[in-house]
Amino acid sequence: MNIAGITDRGKIRRENQDAFYTWKGEGYALGLVCDGMGGAKAGNIASAIAARRFAEVVSSMPGRPEPRLTRAAELANVAVYQRAKSDDSCWGMGTTLVAVFASDTEAHIINIGDSRCYLIRDQVIRQVSRDHSLVQELVDLGRITPEQARIHPNRNIITRALGTERNVRGDLYVEPLNPGDRLLLCSDGLSNEVQDHEILELMQGTPEESCQKLLELALERNAPDNVTVVILEAERSETEQAEESA
Repeated sequence: MNIAGITDRGKIRRENQDAFYTWKGEGYALGLVCDGMGGAKAGNIASAIAARRFAEVVSSMPGRPEPRLTRAAELANVAVYQRAKSDDSCWGMGTTLVAVFASDTEAHIINIGDSRCYLIRDQVIRQVSRDHSLVQELVDLGRITPEQARIHPNRNIITRALGTERNVRGDLYVEPLNPGDRLLLCSDGLSNEVQDHEILELMQGTPEESCQKLLELALERNAPDNVTVVILEAERSETEQAEESA
């Protein structure tokens, strides 16, 4: 796996309350994005605590990916929740989480909140994760369209987050991967400003180059929120790379 990530506070916010983590091991990789909430200081504390604890658990726990992701989310939730309960300045804080644990042949995804995971394959982009948000519920009920959801005044209201309750459940997804497939994780600072077809157009070059291009486009649009992007790529064989270059 190739993996890269980037984050920026955007054009309006004074602080960056997003956090991301990338790690490449022997035969697999871990990437995650957290988008904190809860005031000027508490949001960045929540996202940092969650990202650190989640990564610690996944990287140290043996066994299959699904229970590792589930347990990591549980313990990350406890860490944020306990900090919020013990520190008055952090009361009410929480964070989204979207994470991918992937080999070259299979990806396991977990999400809580509205940070997203996309799969890009053969010039087609597909959202893998489902937002835990008010507007997503309205879309599911047929009350608004996905296009209306993008500009809805309540589009930033999420219905599930790490750290706001004693217990939280993450949604799990499994995706088989082909050589050259890419997984993109992002906070809503990207997905609110850059449409899916535009993401697809900028997913050329290396993961590092694609991260930079996506961030630049969000910043060009004044990026009112923090912007974070992580990209994982299932590597092609040397033969496939040579054929593509030919």
